Amino acid sequence: MNLIPVGNLWLRERFGLKKHRLTHQSYVGNNEKIELNQQGDVNQIYGKKYAPEENTPLAHIVFSLKYDDLDLSFLKAVFTQIGTAEIIEFIGQSPSGKYTRKIGFLYEFLTGLSLDLPYQISGNYTDLLDEDEYITGRIIKNNRWRINNNLLGTVSFCPVVRRTPVLDQLLKEDIEVQIEQLKQQYSPDIFRRATNYLYSKETRSSYEIEKEKPSPERMNRFIALLMKAGKESSEQMLDEGSLTTLQNSIVDPRFAAPGFRDFQNYIGQSLPYGDEIIHYICPPPQYLISLMDGLKAVADKTEGGYAVVRATLISFGFVFIHPFEDGNGRLHRFLIHDMLVRDGIVPDGLIIPVSAHMLNHIHDYDQVLENYSKPLLHQINYTKKGNGEMEVTNPAEVEGYFRYPDLTTQCIFLAQTIQETISQDIPEELAFIQHYDELKSELQNIVDMPDKDINLMILFLHQNKGAFPNRRRKDFSKLTELEITAMEAAYRTIFQDNIDQKTN
Repeated sequence: MNLIPVGNLWLRERFGLKKHRLTHQSYVGNNEKIELNQQGDVNQIYGKKYAPEENTPLAHIVFSLKYDDLDLSFLKAVFTQIGTAEIIEFIGQSPSGKYTRKIGFLYEFLTGLSLDLPYQISGNYTDLLDEDEYITGRIIKNNRWRINNNLLGTVSFCPVVRRTPVLDQLLKEDIEVQIEQLKQQYSPDIFRRATNYLYSKETRSSYEIEKEKPSPERMNRFIALLMKAGKESSEQMLDEGSLTTLQNSIVDPRFAAPGFRDFQNYIGQSLPYGDEIIHYICPPPQYLISLMDGLKAVADKTEGGYAVVRATLISFGFVFIHPFEDGNGRLHRFLIHDMLVRDGIVPDGLIIPVSAHMLNHIHDYDQVLENYSKPLLHQINYTKKGNGEMEVTNPAEVEGYFRYPDLTTQCIFLAQTIQETISQDIPEELAFIQHYDELKSELQNIVDMPDKDINLMILFLHQNKGAFPNRRRKDFSKLTELEITAMEAAYRTIFQDNIDQKTN
C-alpha cells in the first residue's frame, strides 16, 4: 500500500524534526484505517480526498489543525523554519478563514513575533480549540485574529489535554456523590477514625515513594500540611515564598531551599563503577520563574473547570518544572489534595490517599512520569562535569517541551487513581475499622481483657490471617486453648466471611 505522510508527520520529515514524538501520525492512502502503535500513539490513514491541495508547509499545518493532535511544542519548532513573509502571504489568501486565523494567532503566540499584515482580518470569532476534542480553559477574546483563546494557559506555560473516550468517561464520575454515599454507609465515628488514619497513611506513603522513612516530627509536619490544603488562594499557594516554606517544612533541614533553584537539576540513578542513568532533566534555571508564573496562570484560567484535570495540570506541571532540589515529589502529591479540596470536590477535613494507591501501583505511577520524561531525552543535549554539575547545551530547542506539555496521559492516570481509591481503598479502610470494632466486642464477650491485650490479640490474628501464632502464646498465658480457639473463630466470622461475601 502506497502511503503518503501528511500533516504533522509530513512536517516532521520536511524539517528534520525526527526527535519530536507525535501522538497522532497521518497518512493518505487508498483505504481508511486507524490503528495504535506499540507506544500507544495513533496511526491513521485518510482517503485521498483529505490530501492537502498544495504540498506546502502551511497547507500541511492546516491539515494538522484539522485532524492531528495539537502539539504546541512541535508547532513552535515548525514555525521557526518558516519565514514571516510566507505566513503573511498564506493568510492573505483567506484573511477571514478559520484556519488561517488560527495559524496567525498560534504563530504570534508561540514565537513572540508580530506579523506585519497589509490587510484586515475579518470573520466571526471562532474557538481556538474544539471543545469536543480538547479540555478548554476560560475564553479570552483576541481581537486581532478574532479568535476565542480557550487554551489552558499562557505562552509561559500551556498544557494540552486531549479528550479521549477513556478520559471523558472518567470525568463523568461524580466524586462528591461517591464520597457522600460512603459517609452514609458508616457511622460518623468510624468515618472520623478512618480519616485520621488516612492522613497518616497518605503521609507515610508519600515519603515511601521517595524511599524515605520520616521521623515522627516530619510525619506530623506533613499531616499538618495536608490539613491546610485549600486554605490559601492558588495564587498564594503557588507563590515562591509559600512553596519554599512548604518545602522547608517537609525535607531534612539540611536540604531546605532558600527559594527556587538557580542551577540545572536532573534526576538520575547511580550505578556501579561511577556510571549513572539519567531519568529526567529539569527545565534550565533561566526558564524557571516564567514557568512557575505560567503555572499560576493555568490555575486561574482553568478555575471552574474539571477538578481532576486542574489537579493534574497543577501537580504534574509542578513536578515536571521541578523548582526545588528536594521535596518536589511530596509537594506534587500534596498539590493534588490541595486542588481537590480547593475546588470543593473533597470536603475539608477529608483526604483521598492517592499516594498510598500510587505506592501500591508504583509501576503505573513510574510509567506515567516516564511518559513525559523519556521523549525529552531524545531532544535534549547536555554536558556533565565530574562533580555532577550539568548544563543543557540546546535550551532554546527544548524550551517548548517544558512550556507546552501534553498531559492527557497524566489526567487519565490521576482520574483512575482517584476512582480506584474511592471505590476500593477507602471502603476497605472503613470496613476494617467497623470489623475491628465488632471483633473487639466479640473478644471482650469471650474474655474481658484489658484494652491493650485485646488490641494486641487482634493485631496477631490479623497478621497471621486469623490463626493465633504459637510463638506469641507466652504473651497470653492466662488464656485457655478453648478461649483462643473461640477468638480465632470470631476473627474468621467477622473478617474473612465478610471478605468472602464481597468476593462472591
